[in-house]
Amino acid sequence: MGKQNKAGVFTILFIIGCLGIAKAQINVSNWQVGVNGGIFVYQGDLTPSTLGSYKTVKPTLSVYVSRILSPSFLLRTNLAVGQLKGDEAKYSSPAYRRQRNLSFTTPVTELSELLVWNMFGNNSNEIGNKFSPYLFGGVGVSFLSVKRASNLNKSYFTNEPTVAIGLAADMRVNPPKAILVVPVGVGIEYYLTPHVALTAETNFRYTRTDYLDGFSKVTNTNKNDFYQSHTVGLVYKFGKKNQLGCPVLKY
Repeated sequence: MGKQNKAGVFTILFIIGCLGIAKAQINVSNWQVGVNGGIFVYQGDLTPSTLGSYKTVKPTLSVYVSRILSPSFLLRTNLAVGQLKGDEAKYSSPAYRRQRNLSFTTPVTELSELLVWNMFGNNSNEIGNKFSPYLFGGVGVSFLSVKRASNLNKSYFTNEPTVAIGLAADMRVNPPKAILVVPVGVGIEYYLTPHVALTAETNFRYTRTDYLDGFSKVTNTNKNDFYQSHTVGLVYKFGKKNQLGCPVLKY
């Protein structure tokens, strides 16, 4: 075989090899890290809105590490810190809320494990879409330090003695220091580069307690308390450069 033929065969094999690893040039690592910032929204007895207390939102910051299982699924270990607050004095209607005047604040440190489903199967930008929506759910634990207060107007509730009785009963109960949470949410990812993406998420936390805000019996409700977050952030997807010197192919 002549030198020219050998060179041609080598070139063909080289191109075939490069085609085989072209997608791997995008990202051949299974790990990602990210950071999110936004707001925590309390959702419980001290607000008349079923959507949560947007008059008392507090900041939150989270960091996470993700392990890609497939183009569609990844596991994410998430650490979030922030605050929750509820304050009935913020609401003039119904009128009894300002007369009952319950409030609370608590720092929150939440550790959770999430399973994330990328709806387009684009965890490592396999299909080249800029936008990728995703859903997630999991389980976690939140550490709290609830500080509650009440300036109850007893004369306003003269004909409703159960309010004062309920408040006294609540004050004998120590609020939880830690609670189990079930985070469920939705997000969208926008690729800025093959390795960096902008994210936006809404994350709702189910709980099994009515004492997240420190009150239960005085509010005369059997509903548990919840909280949620709305955040934006950045995720970095680790990857390795092609060590064989193959050209980057665009297709």
